[in-house]
Amino acid sequence: MSYSVGQVAGFAGVTVRTLHHYDEIGLLVPGERSRAGHRRYGDADLDRLQQIMFYRELGFPLDEVAALLDDPDADPREHLRRQHALLSARIGKLQAMAAAVEHAMEARKMGVNLTPEEKFEVFGDFDPDAYADEVRERWGGSDAYKESQRRTASYTKEDWKRLTEEFDAVHRKMAGVMASGRPADSAEAMDVAEEHRRFISSGYYDCSYEMHTCLGEMYVADERFTATYEAIRPGLAVYMRDAMLANAVRHS
Repeated sequence: MSYSVGQVAGFAGVTVRTLHHYDEIGLLVPGERSRAGHRRYGDADLDRLQQIMFYRELGFPLDEVAALLDDPDADPREHLRRQHALLSARIGKLQAMAAAVEHAMEARKMGVNLTPEEKFEVFGDFDPDAYADEVRERWGGSDAYKESQRRTASYTKEDWKRLTEEFDAVHRKMAGVMASGRPADSAEAMDVAEEHRRFISSGYYDCSYEMHTCLGEMYVADERFTATYEAIRPGLAVYMRDAMLANAVRHS
């Protein structure tokens, strides 16, 4: 029995576009074609797709997935166990600093007006004052910095907790889109990128599309930002950057 590309997309929870892409790069070439030339997937193809999605769930890039599945001498299960152990160790090391760096992204000092006790409650181990000099040096002369200072100077503990929870939710939503196999330039990913941009604009400063793409580049270039997103999901920093760029292009 064979299935159409639309049926397989429905089974696996991926887009037809993703399956077309996998076919084009030779990662998942359907075993059959209909008389009209349409893709038809058999049980072996579905098994391979399941393996692809499993590796992708662990953050493996597509070229590594292809190498794993196409190497006749490799034992994918043993290799997967080793990689899973490495990923777990990596996540464990990053977890301790993840919250601190994530809060650095959303607050970056920006006039946090809290008592020491409230800072600890809102930001955990992260001390927003520790980034004050760097933030001022890099962006102190910008209109965005001045606007953010003005807005956040009056923020209360409840305001900061709300902003933190909302920003966390945006990041989790993007990680979910990535986990589904949708490309970074898909409508779903771009919509979350737009939500991310609007969140910054509403909470801190007017974030233009140009500025938003610059932030995306920083998420990849600055290891502290990268570590934060990698702790949420391996590969998320690059995925975020690409989605933010695609969204900016969509609105240009």
